[in-house]
Amino acid sequence: DVQLQASGGGLVQAGGSLRLSCAASGFTFDDSAIGWFRQVPGKGREGVSCINNSDRSIINGESVKGRFTITSDYAKNTVYLQMDNLQPDDTGVYYCAADDRGYGCYINYGMKYWGKGTLVTVSS
Repeated sequence: DVQLQASGGGLVQAGGSLRLSCAASGFTFDDSAIGWFRQVPGKGREGVSCINNSDRSIINGESVKGRFTITSDYAKNTVYLQMDNLQPDDTGVYYCAADDRGYGCYINYGMKYWGKGTLVTVSS
């Protein structure tokens, strides 16, 4: 079975940092694209960052460029999202998703596998 286990959310003050983890299993990690998305109640889902593990390419959302960094640990089949200089607008439920059909990060919201989210709350 495919599993995507997101963790690392919490409460942090503006300007602080958090690191989210997405532990993946049940598919070929090295051939997959894994992305982080966030959702705020009343708003649509927003793509935050994505890494294509097959070619190491990365796509970041405009609102997080220069602040968030996505990396993959190929030994642990885990993707990390290092979030620095967090702001209240970064508050939301963060989900990791994966796709192994060869579309890379461009599949965006159409990713095949979705995990349960982890809540990030940034206070002002």
